Amino acid sequence: MLNPRTFFGIGGVAPHDTPATHLWMKRLHWPMMVVALLALPALWIDIAPPDTAWHGVGRALDALIFAAFSAELLWMLHVSREPWHYVARNWLSLVIIAAATASLFGIEGHWLVLTRLMRVIWASLLLARTLATTRALLRATLTPWILTVGVITMALSGEIFYWLEPTVHSYGEGLWLAFVTGSTVGYGDVIPTTLASRLFAVLIVIIGFALLSLVTASIAAFLIGEDEKKLRHEMHHDIRLLREEVSALRAEIHRSHTIPPPQS
Repeated sequence: MLNPRTFFGIGGVAPHDTPATHLWMKRLHWPMMVVALLALPALWIDIAPPDTAWHGVGRALDALIFAAFSAELLWMLHVSREPWHYVARNWLSLVIIAAATASLFGIEGHWLVLTRLMRVIWASLLLARTLATTRALLRATLTPWILTVGVITMALSGEIFYWLEPTVHSYGEGLWLAFVTGSTVGYGDVIPTTLASRLFAVLIVIIGFALLSLVTASIAAFLIGEDEKKLRHEMHHDIRLLREEVSALRAEIHRSHTIPPPQS
């Protein structure tokens, strides 16, 4: 059966690959996630009005993403025992490199925006997978705290948007803009128009990705934890029965050795 992460092109290293490959995957995990998150401002530059300065920033981001992902892919192919298998499990990296290359050479078109959207999806999936391995952040008791942090963040962001964005005329509109930005819905009825509000919107998108990933991963961990508790309970029950049977068998063997044989 195909692993879902392999289907989405983020399969990582195969379990039977070399220890060095697994070690380098762990070392490069967080740096590559940070580079992947640069897709958010790059995507914003794509949909923003044309501007020479921002166009240069977008090209610089694409160059950084291209260099980082190319170097990471080449190095992992070098240390992997099965390089083609690694490529098959991480095919989305090739898509990211191709999209960055197309942008650097000035290839325009709607497909370029779609590939950058795939890069954003990759970043969110990678963040969710990373958080899913952090048990301290995924206890069920922390889910209300995560939701509380999200509510407070949205409330403060609404006030900041009300202060930064001239097209927002009330705190309610600022709160609505913060919500549609943080949840990446983006209805388009209220949009950031100034440089300060756009930069703040990029920050809110990153925070929204992180909070949504935390909530989703914590709920999944809670459901999986319930199954694990049931399985552990059944295992303890079976072990207790097995110990009782072994004790009874030992007692029976002991009695068979202590009882003298019948006299003929």
